[in-house]
Amino acid sequence: MPLKPGTKAPDFTLPSTSGENLKLSNNVPCILYFYPKNFTPGCTQEACSFRDGFSELRNLNIKVFGISRDSIKSHTKFRNEHALPFHLLSDTKGEICKRYDSLIPLIRIPKRTTYLIDERQKIKAVYDDMFGAKKHLEKMISELNIE
Repeated sequence: MPLKPGTKAPDFTLPSTSGENLKLSNNVPCILYFYPKNFTPGCTQEACSFRDGFSELRNLNIKVFGISRDSIKSHTKFRNEHALPFHLLSDTKGEICKRYDSLIPLIRIPKRTTYLIDERQKIKAVYDDMFGAKKHLEKMISELNIE
């Protein structure tokens, strides 16, 4: 089960495709989306849906970060190939994925889980669906339009 809305999002620092380490608490509000692997069909579809909806999120002052266990080198290639306007974070050991309950036990790959985190670093919404790659953006947009 993913972390619940209303709880504080665990802080972390991870390497980013920006070339610097990203600290969550310095980058809220935001959407964190965990995904299994770069260049797979579902993950590419999900990343591209966030890319295509990015301007709407930016207009709402919401940053977007994708997190997987892939390396920064792989993330950079994936980001460039798909013209992603947001940065990807590398959790090679899966520690942050695990803290966000977004790691499949035994096979240790990230689940497809998306969190909307508000300016107080509280989880406002969560969507957990391994097979509905495009629905993650739709769910976050609907949560943001409730306000």
